[in-house]
Amino acid sequence: MKQKIEAVIFDMDGVIIDSEAIWKRAEQEVFSSVGVELSSELCELTQAMTTAAVTRFWYERFPWKEKSLTEVEYSVIERVADLIRDEGTAIDGVERFIRDIKHRGYKIGLATNSPAMLIPVVLEKLGISDYFDAIASAEHEPEGKPNPSVYSSVIKKLGLTPATCVAIEDSLSGLVAARKAGMKTIAIVNGAHASAEFGIADLIVNHYGELDLKTENY
Repeated sequence: MKQKIEAVIFDMDGVIIDSEAIWKRAEQEVFSSVGVELSSELCELTQAMTTAAVTRFWYERFPWKEKSLTEVEYSVIERVADLIRDEGTAIDGVERFIRDIKHRGYKIGLATNSPAMLIPVVLEKLGISDYFDAIASAEHEPEGKPNPSVYSSVIKKLGLTPATCVAIEDSLSGLVAARKAGMKTIAIVNGAHASAEFGIADLIVNHYGELDLKTENY
């Protein structure tokens, strides 16, 4: 028997906040300052990594001496936080969607690979902090996505089972993590071309205006 969905768990970057350009700018500024030569090809490999993993990735290729890995990682996070406060904008339609599902009784969670300190920065910037019932960062997990642990942590905090939760993601690694956690999945592509890899999602939508949980057609 199909179980009723009781909670929606959101990824953060690219799902709640339009932050891809912000991350790229912060990483370019900070890593370049310690001698890293960033290339678009290598940057593509780091997109789904945690900040700690990205920092290790660049250090292994362009080892620096002036600062520790932790100092450089924190510099990136601080720069991202500053840019979000100054320039951060919500993904189109997400605020209305969150308000709607909260009003209709769904629990709301957040599971992100981003550092924990950025979660309140994003939610406060967008004015949606009060809507979330549980949050988790992969910073506090053994591994980031595609490992499912960050999703499992949020599900546990919500007091629910995976079968009653649906994840909204914009990346393959996030979709894999959610599926491994036992959840239904929705891929939101935000107007971009939907990669064939997104076929693992139970539902693919272009934007939040296409998404209506009343039908639960996934």
